[in-house]
Amino acid sequence: MASITIRKLDDGVKTRLRLRAAENGRSMEEEARVILREAVASGAGPENLAAAIRARFAPLGGVELELPPREPARNPPELD
Repeated sequence: MASITIRKLDDGVKTRLRLRAAENGRSMEEEARVILREAVASGAGPENLAAAIRARFAPLGGVELELPPREPARNPPELD
């Protein structure tokens, strides 16, 4: 297993990490491992913007839009 050292960590971040670890019944080190594991695992999201938008709004349900009828295409201009 690999190890890392995090330098220049803000005191407030360390305090919040300690409190979060205590709430979850874990050590600070284990809490940091869980946070990093979840952050890296969630990075594998949709591959394109349309899929990401669809995934975000799909739980809200769809919207049916009334589409106007299509009209015949216009004739192209004559360039004489």
